[in-house]
Amino acid sequence: MIVNASTLKAIFVNLKTTFNNAFDAAPNQWQDVAMVVPSTARSNDYKWLSGFPRMQKWIGDKAVKALSASGYSITNDDWEATVEVDRNDIEDDNLGIYAPQAQMAGFSAKQLPDEIVFDLVNKAFSTPCYDGQYFFDTDHPVNGQSVSNKGSKKLSAASLAAAKASYGAGRTTMKKFKDDEGRPLNITPNILLVPPALEDEANALMTVDRLEDGKANPYKNTAKVVVAPWLTSDDAWFLLDTTKPVKPFIYQERKKPVFVEQTDPQADNVFSRKKYQFGAEARAAGGYGFWQLAYGSDGSVA
Repeated sequence: MIVNASTLKAIFVNLKTTFNNAFDAAPNQWQDVAMVVPSTARSNDYKWLSGFPRMQKWIGDKAVKALSASGYSITNDDWEATVEVDRNDIEDDNLGIYAPQAQMAGFSAKQLPDEIVFDLVNKAFSTPCYDGQYFFDTDHPVNGQSVSNKGSKKLSAASLAAAKASYGAGRTTMKKFKDDEGRPLNITPNILLVPPALEDEANALMTVDRLEDGKANPYKNTAKVVVAPWLTSDDAWFLLDTTKPVKPFIYQERKKPVFVEQTDPQADNVFSRKKYQFGAEARAAGGYGFWQLAYGSDGSVA
């Protein structure tokens, strides 16, 4: 095959089509637990999370909530996946080997938000959120008091007592959360997020009529089970409320994943190494929304 501008254009149009088809077909899970926030700058400021207003009776002047001075910002990162195409493979019409790589680049690009969001979950016991505390912590400051959204019980459907001590305790904890004025936040946990190791236990809690001890299961159909292979702990499990406009986790998108190519014959890598390049580029980051919308247990206590 003769390598010229026309040939290169046709080759990379085909690779782009392959990339886009794989991108469109790839599955995602991050939408189950996170919200997307468009970004138009290097970083976004989320200090508004600390002063979200609620309706109240209007008597006299309006009560204006000031934003926290501490602030919470998320800086976008650059992401890429690059594949080299040897000029010899073009000349020898040996391009079939690059189609799977274009497919994998598209698949990986589509799953970038999953990697970002579920990495947030994995680090949530040791990474601060907008109030300066770890996202899952025992002492979030609320109206002069310490409030916990962190547990330690192992998720269990072995008995009614075990289910109450784990899933039930997390559910009750979330439902009791209040705002700075002492009013209920009306938290409705609807997602039970687990790693593959806890899939069977979680499904049992959400589907069986009776628990292993024969007692009626009061938690049947109270949440949707989301099993995420990105989660690194076999013991930790999470309860989330994703029914609100703001979600527990944030996927911040500056530039969606796009197909890019470098086919200039005068480029250094072509002239010196006879290598063309294609792949994907993106700019994005992740962060934490309201900790009140999440409960995490490290599963360290039986």
